[in-house]
Amino acid sequence: MIESATFPINQTTIKAHRFFRISSTPLYSLRSLSRSLLLLRFSLFSSMSSSDKPEEVVERDAKEKDDKNEEKGGFIEKVKDFIHDIGEKIEEAIGFGKPTADVTGIHIPKINLERADIVIDVLVTNPNPIPIPLVDIDYLIESDGRKLVSGLIPDAGTINAHGSETVKIPVSLIYDDIKNTYSDIKPGSIIPYKIKVNLIVDVPVFGRLTLPLEKTGEIPIPYKPDIDLDKIQFQSFSFEETVAVLHLKLDNKNDFDLGLNGLDYEVWLTDVSIGGAELSKSAKIEKNGISCIELPITFRPREFGSALWAMIRGKGTGYTMKGNIDVDTPFGAMKLPISREGGTTRLKKDKGVGEDDDDDDDED
Repeated sequence: MIESATFPINQTTIKAHRFFRISSTPLYSLRSLSRSLLLLRFSLFSSMSSSDKPEEVVERDAKEKDDKNEEKGGFIEKVKDFIHDIGEKIEEAIGFGKPTADVTGIHIPKINLERADIVIDVLVTNPNPIPIPLVDIDYLIESDGRKLVSGLIPDAGTINAHGSETVKIPVSLIYDDIKNTYSDIKPGSIIPYKIKVNLIVDVPVFGRLTLPLEKTGEIPIPYKPDIDLDKIQFQSFSFEETVAVLHLKLDNKNDFDLGLNGLDYEVWLTDVSIGGAELSKSAKIEKNGISCIELPITFRPREFGSALWAMIRGKGTGYTMKGNIDVDTPFGAMKLPISREGGTTRLKKDKGVGEDDDDDDDED
């Protein structure tokens, strides 16, 4: 506790009132206290500075003058030491410091052909004895110096006293906006990015501070794979139920691998749906490569009517296929659409599943 004190300087009395009681001063007044301390320091040193100016020379005894100057100098030094001690005790008691921040992670919880949702994790540490408000968050994502998206999040919350908190900054990249703005950014490519974040906090004593952050990485502009039903191979055939295998070709036009782990689709042959099936095992589709997968399927040929004989006797059968594939990528899981309309496929029978097998084998 600092009690009041009176110091005569140049016949001016400066009284340091009982303006600060460390043990009981409410935290919300600490900023006002610090400003008062600065004013007090300014007033004292201004007075001391003026007292150091040479006075007019008068006819006095030289020894008496030296003694008085010596006495004054000693007093001023004591005042300086006293003010310095006050400042140190106040700063030690208040314990204010600048907060710190760091980007600890970048996540892509959702990505598809239309957009990429990005979440930026920023760890903010508050060393101060009171909570500090996070006034604004200003962010910018750019690629090779070109702005992709920017925004401002006002009133972003509060960081607890002597604590740390992870602030999540959600950002969305709309691919159509990017491709319409920069024509050289092609679907299927991977582009570099730089995220710039400015956290604006309000700290007593220091005032408003800006904490700048940067993080770099890569993000894809995904492109849907092309699909082709190469052939349908019958394993068992009857009018009530036929078991067949669909031989699909998937063409990955992206600059990154696709780990196929799910397939949701429906197939139409000559405008008649034969339904769909589940993927029996996962597959990897290399970047800019083609992979073949086999899908077992069961359907009833009698539902095709007269179109069935055209399928069996014809050299090719028209088909349509639509659905989605679930894939893993280096950037997270994606659900990509697949579609093919107006395609032509072949029907092939295993040996022993009927006649006319030679014609089908010749087409392989």
